[in-house]
Amino acid sequence: MTKRPELVAILLVCVGFVAFLPAAEENPPVRGSKRFAKSVVVSGLAAPWEVEWGPDDWLWVTERTAGRVTRIHPKTGEQKTAVVIEEVRAPGGQEGLLGLTLHPNLLDSVDRDYVYVSYTYDDPEEGADSNADVAAPAYRYLYMKVVRFRYNAKTGRLSDPVDVIRGLPAGNDHNGGRLKLGPDGKLYLTIGDQGHNQLGNFCLPIESQRLPTQAEVDAVDYRAYVGKTLRLNLDGSIPGDNPTLAGTVSHVYSYGHRNSQGIDFAPDGTLYASEHGPHTDDEVNILGAGGNYGWPHVAGRRDDKFYVYARWADSRIACKDLTYDFTRIPDSTPFARESDYEDPFIEPIASLFTAADGDFEDPRCGGAHHICWPTIGPSSIEYYEAGESGVPGWERVLFVTGLKRGSLYTVPLDDSGQRASGPIERHLQSEDRFRDTAVSPDGRTIFVAADFSGVAEAIGGGATNSMAHPGAILAFTYEGEADGPIEPVMLTKSKRSETPSAESGPAQGPPPHFTAAQAEAGRSAYVKYCAVCHGGNLTNGTHGTPLAGRYFDEKWSGKSVRALFEHAKKMPPDRPGSLEDQLYLNVLAYVFQMNGVEPGDAPLPNNPSGQTRLTIR
Repeated sequence: MTKRPELVAILLVCVGFVAFLPAAEENPPVRGSKRFAKSVVVSGLAAPWEVEWGPDDWLWVTERTAGRVTRIHPKTGEQKTAVVIEEVRAPGGQEGLLGLTLHPNLLDSVDRDYVYVSYTYDDPEEGADSNADVAAPAYRYLYMKVVRFRYNAKTGRLSDPVDVIRGLPAGNDHNGGRLKLGPDGKLYLTIGDQGHNQLGNFCLPIESQRLPTQAEVDAVDYRAYVGKTLRLNLDGSIPGDNPTLAGTVSHVYSYGHRNSQGIDFAPDGTLYASEHGPHTDDEVNILGAGGNYGWPHVAGRRDDKFYVYARWADSRIACKDLTYDFTRIPDSTPFARESDYEDPFIEPIASLFTAADGDFEDPRCGGAHHICWPTIGPSSIEYYEAGESGVPGWERVLFVTGLKRGSLYTVPLDDSGQRASGPIERHLQSEDRFRDTAVSPDGRTIFVAADFSGVAEAIGGGATNSMAHPGAILAFTYEGEADGPIEPVMLTKSKRSETPSAESGPAQGPPPHFTAAQAEAGRSAYVKYCAVCHGGNLTNGTHGTPLAGRYFDEKWSGKSVRALFEHAKKMPPDRPGSLEDQLYLNVLAYVFQMNGVEPGDAPLPNNPSGQTRLTIR
């Protein structure tokens, strides 16, 4: 199965697969010329996910993995814990304490001193997720809920939790989780498509187009809420004026979403959303009641450019026997082009960004292929108007944070606010993953929450998994205009990857050996525990570094198997080293096989001395 690089500009049905070719960007962003002074308000937070400017003039932050709501003074960095929610569960990189929204009467009324949060939790009473067998056991009873807390301004604490809604879908990928209280007094919550039809979940069908039935609503069965934006009364009930979809009124406000992690309202009530695309076409949308936003049939606009909807679960060959790779779709797997979809849907007002050609394995990214895809990883969106005191030139723009590229993107809007108008600009580039924003009341300072860990674009090219400001809240204060576009500052040394354990340094021994049976057992374990982050073919993941190809070679060649084994035991993220040693070894056997090592008669040794003797080549 090989590519056809001589064929360009269109998707081609080739012998055995659909071929894509390279991936430059159409209408790429331009560098901004606005100068900002950067300062670190605080660092080392446990994966900050949401940041809001509160009526107390403090920043309210959710820490995803700690289950903690923290109030932070924007100038001094003083931290005060508002609550630690013990039932929060964060088995991987997409779960935990996520969204937060403040009641507009917070501090004005004792009866309405409410703060709402969304998070994932274990709920055996709801029963096992029907898809849980595909993922690691930690996801078997994982669900999402929205909870209301009461704030005591005297103590600075949140208490008296009340479930607004519980039993919502959650999984190991694409949970959405952004929460906003709208000007209509309703709660809006995004839920992603759970990462189905890709990576470790590629044998599960996408249900973003499936709408709830009346029987499901009556049974309080929320399985059809995946890939949707929900609209709820403050007590969790269904608003009577929610749209009727397929004859049923439910919590569903809009559908056909992949993974919206950003929603925000303009003063006129317009609801904007940012949405992660696949390998092309992250989206900026305006959400309307009952709107269909096209996924999974369309990514971005219906232009037939380098996205096709391959239905892996419907393959004529058992899906479990296939290896997921969107650039090499087997001829056993049915697929459709965007133009094959004829139902009405709402196109985005902007795409961030569309592939101009199709090689999604650009060598310039050193094997971390997804960094060179035109997408940015849009993790939040915020409506901004400069007014009299804000940043000149940003009269009406949308802020969109980029996880992949550690940047703030500005999408200019026309006077109506209903259309994008003018070039999209890129600002504040750093070797970080920008997660969310908040803005000071004068509009001059932008606060950015940065992920604690992950993979991002390195300023000098390629990728890095060493964050410049791990778990930080950064403050960017406007200082004026530069003479021209502002380029990011180059680093003095490469930070492309982590350094393997020093105690297991370069080794000079025989290559790894393993059996075919061990590698096959490792394949099953890899799909269950690793593929959602590192990719179906070990190189096409978007959350973890590649485990095959050039990146893996440069990082691990010459190191001992013991060094890689120790590194592997840092997983899974919530319970490092919790799996059996033999399972880790089986996964390593599969990794070696995928890197071209042939199986033999002896398994990988399950002892330190034997592992140290073997050298990765």
